Amino acid sequence: MPATGQDELSLGFPAFAGLALPLGFEGGPPMGERFFLEAPPAAGKAVLTGDEARHLARVLRAAVGDEVTLFDGRGRSWAGRVKAIGRDAVELETGEPRVEPAAGRVLTVAVALPKGERQKWLVEKLTELGVARLVPLVTERGVAEATAAAVARLERGVIEASKQCGRDTLMEIGAPASVAAVVSGRPADAIGLVADPHGQPLDAAGWPATTEVIALVGPEGGFSPAELALAEAAGWPRITLGHYVLRIETAAVALAARLAN
Repeated sequence: MPATGQDELSLGFPAFAGLALPLGFEGGPPMGERFFLEAPPAAGKAVLTGDEARHLARVLRAAVGDEVTLFDGRGRSWAGRVKAIGRDAVELETGEPRVEPAAGRVLTVAVALPKGERQKWLVEKLTELGVARLVPLVTERGVAEATAAAVARLERGVIEASKQCGRDTLMEIGAPASVAAVVSGRPADAIGLVADPHGQPLDAAGWPATTEVIALVGPEGGFSPAELALAEAAGWPRITLGHYVLRIETAAVALAARLAN
């Protein structure tokens, strides 16, 4: 029976007694559903709110005792067991954190955003391939503006893609930046590349696995002569990914498949 009075939880629902099985879970693996935590667990308890709580409680119709996986977007995940369900929040008890292995190569893809739903596909695939950071690239010939609303959609897309693919570290969405800003901001030990149909074939066979790489992918009209000259002057080679002209998202994903860990 649920407790009453002083045992009620602050989230607005009655408390439920914990289950006997220890979190680990020794009774079997957690169910496949994954949920993003805005705040990490404290004292073995975590709380889902907002869309994540509503999805678990209303769409999946979770019950007390159901097991899920929780992750914080910073490389940690937890087995979680539903302890109590409220109108807009779900409380879970958690086990010990599992830490995702660090990626060897850190890849930043600075890309002129394509239009519409192609942005969602781009974010999904770059997340799946392990890209560390996506920077919306502001170019002279770009057609899609990286507004605050667009960036917010990209960030939500990263969470959804991470939930689906099992990634515990969110791909960062950087602030929109020009070609000049990305080129001048490159760390001294990082390799910079420019995707260009007229460049040389990409050959990363001799690069150390821990090399940081920043790749520029332009709009469908290509980079302007001034943008190409600026990158070339800074020592960024042009590389090609094949015999044909690729769409923005295809070029970005092809680069990620070749370079990301």
